[in-house]
Amino acid sequence: MMDVVIGTGKGFFPLESDLMEMAQTKVHRKKRQVTILIIWMILWEVGSESIQYSVLEETESGTFVANLTKDLGLKRGELAERGAQVVFKGNRQHLQLDPQTYDLLLNEKLDREELCGSTEPCVLPFQVLLENPLQFFQAALRVRDINDHAPEFPTREMLLKISEITTPGKLFPLKMAQDLDAGSNGLQSYIISSNPHFHVLTRNRSDGRKFPELVLDKALDREEQPELRLTLTALDGGSPPRSGTTEIQILVLDINDNAPEFAQEQYEAQIPENNSLGSLIITVSARDLDAGSFGEVSYALFQVDDINQPFEINAITGEIRLRKTLDFEEFQSYHVDIEATDGGGLSGKCSLVIKVLDVNDNTPELTMSSLTSPIPENLPDIIVAVFSVSDADSGQNQQIVCSIDDNLPFLLRPSVENFYTLVTEGALDRESQAEYNITITVTDFGTPRLKTQHNITVTVSDVNDNAPAFSQTTYTLRVRENNSPALHIGSVSATDRDSGANAQVTYSLLPPADPQLPLASLVSINADNGQLFALRSLDYEALQAFEFGVRAADRGSPALSSQARVRVLVLDDNDNAPFVLYPPQNGSAPCTELVPRAAEAGYLVTKVVAVDGDSGQNAWLSYQLLKATEPGLFGVWAHNGEVRTARLLSERDAVKHRLVVLVRDNGEPPRSASVTLHVLLVDGFSQPYLPLPEVAAAEARADPLTVYLVVALASVSSLFLFSVLVFVAVRLCRRSRAASAGRCSGPEGHFPGHLVDVSGAGTLSQSYQYDVCLRGGSGTSEFKFLKPIIPNFPPQGIGKEMEESPTVRDSFLFS
Repeated sequence: MMDVVIGTGKGFFPLESDLMEMAQTKVHRKKRQVTILIIWMILWEVGSESIQYSVLEETESGTFVANLTKDLGLKRGELAERGAQVVFKGNRQHLQLDPQTYDLLLNEKLDREELCGSTEPCVLPFQVLLENPLQFFQAALRVRDINDHAPEFPTREMLLKISEITTPGKLFPLKMAQDLDAGSNGLQSYIISSNPHFHVLTRNRSDGRKFPELVLDKALDREEQPELRLTLTALDGGSPPRSGTTEIQILVLDINDNAPEFAQEQYEAQIPENNSLGSLIITVSARDLDAGSFGEVSYALFQVDDINQPFEINAITGEIRLRKTLDFEEFQSYHVDIEATDGGGLSGKCSLVIKVLDVNDNTPELTMSSLTSPIPENLPDIIVAVFSVSDADSGQNQQIVCSIDDNLPFLLRPSVENFYTLVTEGALDRESQAEYNITITVTDFGTPRLKTQHNITVTVSDVNDNAPAFSQTTYTLRVRENNSPALHIGSVSATDRDSGANAQVTYSLLPPADPQLPLASLVSINADNGQLFALRSLDYEALQAFEFGVRAADRGSPALSSQARVRVLVLDDNDNAPFVLYPPQNGSAPCTELVPRAAEAGYLVTKVVAVDGDSGQNAWLSYQLLKATEPGLFGVWAHNGEVRTARLLSERDAVKHRLVVLVRDNGEPPRSASVTLHVLLVDGFSQPYLPLPEVAAAEARADPLTVYLVVALASVSSLFLFSVLVFVAVRLCRRSRAASAGRCSGPEGHFPGHLVDVSGAGTLSQSYQYDVCLRGGSGTSEFKFLKPIIPNFPPQGIGKEMEESPTVRDSFLFS
């Protein structure tokens, strides 16, 4: 059967600010210390009423004790939601919570005598701890005694020596029995077997224990009965009562007039609990007025078999010394009975009360009730741990102070009774420090001071509060043109200071600022590692550089991101050969450069003009004379492509020359192109280039209609010109030489040598340079004057069809 007694209060104690102020922390130089104030504890004791439950000892484990939800006035399921815990002092869990109903159950069989000894009532205080918000409920469990122990005497037999002259009414103290039960189940009385000489009295000692005294009712007669045997019985108050017995042997002695008498009926002494073994506590003294052996006194402890007796006495001197280590926390005082016996068997008794003095021999204890780890970052005032502290010593030795290192972002706050909470001082930053090793130091105020240290490790969980950060704000990548598709051209890298999924970074391309840029077909990015790939072959001549943005986003919630710019520079590859603009190489009939035989060394014949579609050193061109009809006659300047005579011309030099000029770029490997020049040596006239006679004749034969038209026009023109020439010859004599210069001198196409070099560089001036071609036929020669051309014009201008006008044999036609 089980009783439940509930106090008038609910035992609900919020953390009121006024109570907190009474236990305000005292801050020292390098540690935050929180002192337990005795007055605060007393006020709490007085001002709080707690729930009290009662249970019989030896009750089976798992027995129902109480409906805790109902007793605390909470809602159904609230205990589970708020992580209810039952906390006893000393880390012993006498009660447990049913995991389903959260009813209070007995966690183990309880032995009242083991838990409380002789203390009655046996009350075990405990707290019910709730979180979110933090609350404490004060409660207590009373363990009620059952009669499971019978009284026991220290010995099976006692010996008494009583003189036959002892008068009735004399008292003889006897050894008392011990009953481990308490209250009504403890030892209540003594009885003695029926006899005509004695009866027994039950006395109360100063410590509350009961002891027997034998009372002489009728004088003894040694000659009639020298020895008596009596049975002493100790009874407890249980139902049914239990008992224990011992036998008393009484020897009747011949005349011994005086019994020993102590100087004091009760002695008192104090001894620190840490006294060494064998140390002297006190010396007792008794005297006997008899002489001889009847006056010799010996001392003995009256109940030497008592298991709690840590003392011994010298039988001769009466010195009482320590034979067993004392513990103030176990026994605060001892009641010792001392017997003095003379040589005739008479004895006297006294009592000794020894008080044990507390010394600071117990280190403080810390009991961790709740520990939360990990804790989220960026949130202030998080309850990290709830713990209680205690010290088994008393007085000042029991006062304690708690502290943690000053350089930690945590605070200790006192709660109810001896409970503390460890809270964060402010918001934590996991990226600054992800783990804290906290040492809680509990120190008492005894001398010397004793302390206990408890280490806990608190980790900080991550919150997605950091966006990925690129290692650079701008990346410049260089890619050589004509690359293979899917080429890895570089990487971008971003890191996130968070952890877990919050630190996992994914990469993506941003839409280009220029909508005309086909970014999706140019590059791609690996979403996991930021590697960039060229999707197709790049052409420097088409695209020299382009820019785009890259986004790095984490996988947190919400996701955070950052951006970086990437600039891709396409490096030129030597993939274009030089292209010759001049002389034109478009498949038209080759032309010949005319060089007067009177030209000096260094005479500019022509200039080869070429371009290269590449850039940089790949577009640096150099010129070289690859082949020549007569080596050593002409040379090409390497840097500008000018073709000049290398020496003076002579009559022995051939008329026709074929030159092959090589144009080479400076790439690796170099690429080149060649151009063929025809040079015709003439007497006194220089023209840019002149077609070969056999080629011109072939062109004439290719068009019969043109021949007919030329013949008809030539006839008419000849008549007209002849009339004009006669008139001019008469009127203008000076112009006769100029008129005669327009006539062909023969099939070789020689021109009069009196024409001047207008430009002074071996050719006519740039503005009046004409394309002059010599056509060879069967003994016929004709001149064709075309539109002026510029040698340095682009190829398309040079390569156009020359406009021709009808010509008349041996006559001039200007167009």
